[in-house]
Formats: sequence, structure tokens, C-alpha cells
Amino acid sequence: MRKARYIRVSTGNQKTARQEARQNKDEIIFTDIVSGSIPFENREKGKDLMKAIQSGEIDYVSVSSIDRLGRNLYNILTTLEFFKENGIILKVDNLGIESLVNGKENSAFKLIISVMANIAEMERESILERQREGIALAKLKGIYKGRVLGSKESEEDFLAKYKEVVKSLKKGNSVRDTAKICKVSTGTVQKVKRLMKKAEK
Repeated sequence: MRKARYIRVSTGNQKTARQEARQNKDEIIFTDIVSGSIPFENREKGKDLMKAIQSGEIDYVSVSSIDRLGRNLYNILTTLEFFKENGIILKVDNLGIESLVNGKENSAFKLIISVMANIAEMERESILERQREGIALAKLKGIYKGRVLGSKESEEDFLAKYKEVVKSLKKGNSVRDTAKICKVSTGTVQKVKRLMKKAEK
């Protein structure tokens, strides 16, 4: 069995020692320094791990906790589906469970991971809410510096910010369903759809 360990920290200032604590000698290490909000398939080492899986080099992946894969429920479930389709056994250290047992899907794993992924997403929403509150307070004090007055977000940047929406629409999901899946407004989805059509011309 060819094993890999995926490690993620949000910034270069954060240490990886805790995640490396259960590392085995036969594991290949893939380490990303990236925000948990970035989809797994868009991370540098995430991409490398996926390629290694698809080429048959890896069939067992360990992570210290489920939020290392992401902090967005949709992204986490998409990554888990990729592992499942490629016959990968995923071990989550802090839960002590594996995704497959004797080659079959572990129903307990699926239930627990769904709950944990929801918690990870709630934690991220809590962080974002605190950031919004901090910005609002900074504005009241007159010390907030946001986007330069008159500047405009480019269409490319906008689409990059909503990659999950783009992916969902490409799968053929409706505007309303995509809004629910990605937890954004239907107006945002409609704008993404409009810009996607514009880019295709």
C-alpha cells in the first residue's frame, strides 16, 4: 500500500509539527500553505496529490483532521468523492477512522465526516463574521482602508473568487440549486453565469 500524508497550514508563520506528529516513515508528504477556503484541486500540492492518485502512485491518504482538506462543505465533499472514485482510503487521525473498510464504504465515516465538515464550515463563517465586525468597527473609527475609491474588480478576479459556482454551473445545475450548494445569492450565480457566457464568445 502506497501512503501519503496531506498537510495544510494557512500561513507560513504556522507550524506543521502537530500535523506531522503521526507521520509514518513510509508516507509521502504533501504540504500546502494556503487558506482552507481554496478548493483542494486548486492548491499546488493538492493538485500534485491528485495526479499521484490518478497515476496509481498513492492509494492511502492521511490527514490530521478533516478541515485540512477545506473549510467549505461543498469542497470537502467534492474531494472525498474524488478519493472514493479512485479507491483511496482516507484516514482522519483525530477521529481514528478510515473511509473504506475491506474495500467497502464506511457508513460511520460518511456520517461523522459530514458533521465535521459542517462544523468546519461554521467555524469559517464565524471567522468571516468577526472580520466583518472588525471592518465595521474600523470604519466607524475612520481607520479602515478598503478597495481604492474608483477601482473595479476585474471579471477574471470575480470568476476566480467563485470557482465553486463556475464548477456547479458547468455540471448543469440550475441557478437556484447552485446558489444553495455554494451558499451564495442567486444574483451572484446569475452574474457568474453571464460572465462565463461572455468569456466563451
